[in-house]
Amino acid sequence: MLLQQRNKEPEKGYWSIPGGKLEWMETFEDAVKREVKEECGVDIKVEKLLGICDHIVEKENQHWVSPSFLCKITEGEPKIMEPTKHIDMQWFDLHTLPENLTITTKHAVRAYTKTHVNEKQK
Repeated sequence: MLLQQRNKEPEKGYWSIPGGKLEWMETFEDAVKREVKEECGVDIKVEKLLGICDHIVEKENQHWVSPSFLCKITEGEPKIMEPTKHIDMQWFDLHTLPENLTITTKHAVRAYTKTHVNEKQK
């Protein structure tokens, strides 16, 4: 799993999946493709929606609705493209993830694990 360590609020210092805000009239899928390109410098294919998370950070009075997608890199090598937003980027095995994950990332990991286990059992 490709994660970025955030260098700004909300959840500064936490590890997060790439993503960001929608632009006017943009679909979720187009937004994730654009954001991953802007943040990581790679092109991706969106495989499927993993889930939707109420991303609530009470201490910062923040609330977003955040979809998470399973994606595959189709072109390029990931690198930090926005150093003011991210201080590190690493690949992690699902069994050795850092403890300080963002709310959205925790939700995406749970959704992926649940889906992946169910698919293996079929």
